[in-house]
Amino acid sequence: MTASNSHDRALRERAEVVIPGGMYGHQAVGLLPDDYPQFFSRAEGARLWDADGHELIDYMCAYGPNLLGYGHKGVNDAYIRQMGIGDSMTGPSGLIVDLAEAFVGMVTHADWAMFCKNGTDATTMALVTARAHTRRKTILKAKGAYHGSAPWCTPRTAGTTPEERAHQIHFEYNNIASLEAAVAEAGDDLAAIFAAPVMHDAFVDQILPDPAYARRVRELCDKTGALLIVDDVRSGLRVARDCSWSIVGVEPDLSTWGKCFANGHPISALLGNDNARKAASAIYVTGSFWFQAAPMAAALETLKIVRESDYLEHIQGLGERLRAGLAERASAAGFGFRQTGPVTMPLFLFDDDPDMRLGFRWCSAMLERGIYTHPWHNMFLCAAMTPADIDQTLAAAEGAFKVLKAEAPRLEPVPKLAFLTA
Repeated sequence: MTASNSHDRALRERAEVVIPGGMYGHQAVGLLPDDYPQFFSRAEGARLWDADGHELIDYMCAYGPNLLGYGHKGVNDAYIRQMGIGDSMTGPSGLIVDLAEAFVGMVTHADWAMFCKNGTDATTMALVTARAHTRRKTILKAKGAYHGSAPWCTPRTAGTTPEERAHQIHFEYNNIASLEAAVAEAGDDLAAIFAAPVMHDAFVDQILPDPAYARRVRELCDKTGALLIVDDVRSGLRVARDCSWSIVGVEPDLSTWGKCFANGHPISALLGNDNARKAASAIYVTGSFWFQAAPMAAALETLKIVRESDYLEHIQGLGERLRAGLAERASAAGFGFRQTGPVTMPLFLFDDDPDMRLGFRWCSAMLERGIYTHPWHNMFLCAAMTPADIDQTLAAAEGAFKVLKAEAPRLEPVPKLAFLTA
C-alpha cells in the first residue's frame, strides 16, 4: 500500500479488529494483489472509486450484479418509487406476480417462479425441490463447479460436516463418459444433476458447454426421472436473454438466477417447469426480506430493458473488441495470454504461471493505470461500457505488458494463494 491509499489502509486496520480476518468471502484479505483496494466509496456506470478516490473502469461489476451500469437511472427510479409506497411488508405486493409473469414469459422452460435474495438461496431451493420431487437424495455436480456458500456446496469446508456434503457425486464437465459413470454410481437414488451453464471455475480456463454433453445431461435426467438444474446465477442474461443453455438447445427443469436481473438490487430466483411445480409447492423456504417490493420493481425495469434494448449485443461487441485487442498486445509483448469463457464474462490467465506471479503483477499494473481486473476469477462487462472504455483498457494493457516484461525475471511467487492453487 502507498501513501495515496491511506484511507483504505486505515479502514483495513480498523477492520482487522472487528471483522474476522479483516474481510471475508471473495474479498477476503490475501486473495488479490496487496496493492488492490479493499474498500470503495462510490460507483457510476462502468466506473468505481476506491476509498481514496481513485477512479477505475470496473471489470468485476460487483462480481456480476452490475449489468446495465452502476446507478442506472431507470432501474433506480423504479426502486425509489416503490420504496415510497412500500417495501418490506407483512406480505408481498402485487409486484411478485408481475415479476413471476415477466420471467415466465421470457424464459422458455419456466412455468413458475419463486424469489429469494442470494444465489445460494436459489440453488439450495433447487436442491430441496429436486429431492422433494424425486424422493431421492443423490445429486451430481461437475468437479470444481461453484453453486454457492451453504454447507452443502461451499468450496471452503471449515465448520461443515461430512454429513452436510453427503449424497453428492462429482464428474468432469463436458465429459460424457464421466457423467454417465456418475449417473450409474447414483443408481436409483439420483435426484438431480446440477449443470453449470459455462465452466466458470476459479483459477482455471473457462470452458463453454459442448452441445452433445448438454443434450446427454438432459437425456439422462429424462431416463432416470431426475431433475436437470441449470445454475444461471452467474451467467443469466449475460450469454442469452433466455436460460443460458438455450444456446445449446437444452431446457432444464429448474434454473437458478441472481446477481444481475435487478441490476444490483438484492433479489434472486428459482424458475421451474410444471414437472416440478408440486414439489416446489410442498417445500418450506422463506426469508424475512424475500418479499421486498422495491427490488422486484427494480427487477421488472431491468427485465424490460433486457427485452427491449440491444444491451446483450452491445456487451458482446465490446467483449470481442477487448479480446482481439488484448490478444494482439500480449502477442507483441511475447506472453502466452489465455482468454477464455464468453466474451461477456472473460477470464485472463498467463501461460507458465503456476503460482500466479505474472497474473498478479499484470493486474496490479492495470490497476495503476485505472483498470480493475481480476487475476483468477472471471470478469464481467456491463452495458454502460463504451468503445472508448475498451480503448482505454487496451492502452493500459499495452503499458502493463511492458511492465511485466521488464519485471518478470525478478517477480516473487504469490505464497498466499498456495492453499487455493495446490
